[in-house]
Amino acid sequence: MAATPLLELRGVNKSFGPVQVLHDVGLDVYPGEVTALVGDNGAGKSTMVKCIAGIYTIDAGTVTYEGRKVAIHSPRDASALGIEVVYQDLALCDNLDIVQNMFLGREKMSGVVLDEPTMEQMAGDTLAGLSVRTVKSLRQLVASLSGGQRQTVAIAKAVLWNSKVVILDEPTAALGVAQTAQVLELVRRLADNGLGVVLISHNMNDVFAVSDRIAALYLGRMAAQVKATDVTHSQVVELITAGRSGNLGLPSESSNGNGYADITPSGDER
Repeated sequence: MAATPLLELRGVNKSFGPVQVLHDVGLDVYPGEVTALVGDNGAGKSTMVKCIAGIYTIDAGTVTYEGRKVAIHSPRDASALGIEVVYQDLALCDNLDIVQNMFLGREKMSGVVLDEPTMEQMAGDTLAGLSVRTVKSLRQLVASLSGGQRQTVAIAKAVLWNSKVVILDEPTAALGVAQTAQVLELVRRLADNGLGVVLISHNMNDVFAVSDRIAALYLGRMAAQVKATDVTHSQVVELITAGRSGNLGLPSESSNGNGYADITPSGDER
């Protein structure tokens, strides 16, 4: 595992009027790893992602990217850094083909006309680099694709622009068993290619299938960040539902101001 995070959040706060949604939150995203961001509805997952993506501006705290502090005030700022988000609705246009969707808003031009050959080549290379074999033609309309294929196109669109951090919001929520397996394989491949991947999911089987680390949010606070191999399903569920795990043997530095909630270790680790 990488020693230095690619993306770090420290002491991040976000309020909407009198309601504080994020409380001194910390998060570490490492290159070549999948970090699962888990939490109950209303825990603050979407708000945190939108702060990282530049949709919301944080009220306090610091964001460090590749070792330097950065300010993200807009989605354009996030994209310029190499941070891309694939939202649950995928933001794909059914009436356009795969190439057109992947370059939507970022079309390549040759003079005053679209450079279709270059775009098709880049789209094909990106899908090939991710070992995607489920798409028959780059000129298929998105409307004709299955749910798993749509998710694949949305992920490929995110990595097309040399992104380094990819955030995936519930990528398997509406998929069947076979399609879920395909998407999880792609998620793992993103990390194996050196990207820092944040996977938001309520499905513990998916989380443990592909994640290297698990970050659990509870009522706007980071309850814990742990290696996936160090916890069980039940311990993660306890972190999600109670914000603590009485039998989780976390190191003492987990509550030293890095944005993690206090958790008192006791009992056996397993």
